[in-house]
Amino acid sequence: MTARTPAMAAAALVLALALALPLFSRNEYLLALGVSFATFSVLATGLNLVYGYTGLLSFAQVAFFGIGGYTAALLVTELNWSLWPAALAGAVLAAALGLGIGYSSLRLSRHAFAIVTLSFALLCMIVSRDWVSLTRGAMGIPGLPVPSLALPGGASWRLNKPADFYLLLMAFSLLAHGLVYLLVTSRIGRAMRAVKLNEPLAQSQGINPLRYKLLTVTFSAFLSGMVGALFVFYLTIVDPTIFDFYYTETMLIMVILGGAGSFWGVLASTAVLTVLPDLLRFSPDLRMVLYGLVLVAAMLVMPGGFAEWFQRRRLERWRKLPYGETEDKQEARP
Repeated sequence: MTARTPAMAAAALVLALALALPLFSRNEYLLALGVSFATFSVLATGLNLVYGYTGLLSFAQVAFFGIGGYTAALLVTELNWSLWPAALAGAVLAAALGLGIGYSSLRLSRHAFAIVTLSFALLCMIVSRDWVSLTRGAMGIPGLPVPSLALPGGASWRLNKPADFYLLLMAFSLLAHGLVYLLVTSRIGRAMRAVKLNEPLAQSQGINPLRYKLLTVTFSAFLSGMVGALFVFYLTIVDPTIFDFYYTETMLIMVILGGAGSFWGVLASTAVLTVLPDLLRFSPDLRMVLYGLVLVAAMLVMPGGFAEWFQRRRLERWRKLPYGETEDKQEARP
């Protein structure tokens, strides 16, 4: 048994319980928390892919999120598309824009990329608010229709209950995280880390930094656009607030608190920060103050995030073992 086996078993158990939640409880509050976790986990993982693995600070994840939502909503309401093609179109458009932004700015510097992504996010908010003929301005597009998904065998799944959107977004979250995990643990993921740690050295070893940067930006934009397209139908409305900087702040906090470049750490911080604001509702007036104090305390105790804190604790335990002893041998000893 490897050191990762207990962690993988625990993750599989948590996943099974999460997917089975609608079978045991129809509590809309719990389902809403699950939808929020599924959505933000995809957004935070996408940002972690760009920032944590290639070292690019991107402010455009919220723009891709909103582009996916607006595109899907317009295609469904104006052209009568079904949800899957509309969501896929929104994701593809977000990925294409991500590729264009990356290609135009990454040839200059990482700083130029950060500035361009911030400008792009602000531009998307302005366009959604002022291009009234397309986006309907500040009113947005309310009353989105209840979508139906085609299933194998000619059946259809009508998403008219919170539990339906919970299962849909949780299933997409699982798929997205599975793809990201395969990516970051592959040769491509090792090349991405090399680009982040020492770009000139990586380039001297035959790695094309621009190629890997564009890959991460495009793939993360696709995931953000897709989850945005699904999320707006859960809300039944899409308006300019989907580009609010609140989403960017939340994603950044999740990545930093979880540990940039840590797959499991970011998932853990997403779960904590999804539940924490609601746990602090016992004091509505001081809720955000307490939330800020908790975040500051967490960063003081864990400046490198959850992942770095657990790694440090593990190293401390390892140093206390007798010479030549390992944790696996110690666990196997009767």
